[in-house]
Amino acid sequence: MQIKSTPLRDLQVITPKIFEDQRGFFIESWRRDAFREELGLDLDFVQDNHSRSGRNVVRGLHFQWEPAMGKLMRVTRGRAFLVAVDIRPDSPTLGQWFGLEVSEENKLLVWAPAGFARGFCALSEVTDIQYKCTGAYNPQGESGILWNDPAIGIKWPVTDPILSEKDQKAQTLDQWLERPEASNFPY
Repeated sequence: MQIKSTPLRDLQVITPKIFEDQRGFFIESWRRDAFREELGLDLDFVQDNHSRSGRNVVRGLHFQWEPAMGKLMRVTRGRAFLVAVDIRPDSPTLGQWFGLEVSEENKLLVWAPAGFARGFCALSEVTDIQYKCTGAYNPQGESGILWNDPAIGIKWPVTDPILSEKDQKAQTLDQWLERPEASNFPY
């Protein structure tokens, strides 16, 4: 595996080794010892999630502070524009975002640790995203940032997205930073 740093500290793009022949392909999308030894990522995943979306669906920007949750994301069907936003109050890249097209063809993985809000835009008729989480889902300890918060300025590849009601009404980054949970957010 190869790991590529991004402009945002701790946010990583991982290229797995792909073994491909006339039968198809094989990859190790997660192997604890390899991630720890080869990539320096010592992760403990406790939950796997699978999301299916249609073209132009935007989900996010989601995060969880209790327990703090990191996510290892990949696209297993179709294509998506994966986004992570640094929401760590003391980070020099607070409010900055990183986006990358990930697909079933390129098989890239994106590691976004706790302290990042994450989201995606589905770019194909059917898009499946699978992600491993370092914390179990807790609805009392999760929140979101408005997908089009002008203070962040994400350049989404869609102008008229399909959004959930929850994502349409999400708070801005500035509103999140005013909440007491933001200052106690464990990173």
